[in-house]
Amino acid sequence: MVQAWYMDESQEDQRAPHRQEPNRAVSLEQLRRLGVVYRRLDADNYETDPCLKEIRRAENYSWMDIVTIHKDKLPNYEEKIKTFYEEHLHLDDEIRYILDGSGYFDVRDKDDKWIRISMEKGDMITLPAGIYHRFTLDENNYVKAMRLFVGEPVWTAYNRPADDFPARKQYMKFLADGA
Repeated sequence: MVQAWYMDESQEDQRAPHRQEPNRAVSLEQLRRLGVVYRRLDADNYETDPCLKEIRRAENYSWMDIVTIHKDKLPNYEEKIKTFYEEHLHLDDEIRYILDGSGYFDVRDKDDKWIRISMEKGDMITLPAGIYHRFTLDENNYVKAMRLFVGEPVWTAYNRPADDFPARKQYMKFLADGA
């Protein structure tokens, strides 16, 4: 089961867990109220998994690819890792399904505090369009993930501040309506 927690303020190695002392756990319900959707799937059988097939049909995820993030597998590895960890948003949902390895997605809560979500094999996450977030590997330095999109993929990340985009305004309205 996925774990999430509020991060400490340390600027040390981004790959460390960065749990506060004492730990402040975040529930799936708290993530849901931020628009973050979590699912657990069978990563060993992703090619034939009927659950994944149904999710793709229901959510209209018509495009997918698989990316491996490791220093021996990803061109411009160091540059990419830095880019992924810059706080940004997208104009579309970001959907990632961890097929192997592990890493962290960090998202901002309503009070602009960082929540770290630990992702490992079998975890699927959907981050809503307009949410500020970032990604980093954990101390294992390896993840293999499926990226899913509705329609053609759009890779554009808009670094903070990006508050004037309609996706951000819509996300902020979603948060306000949920309060």
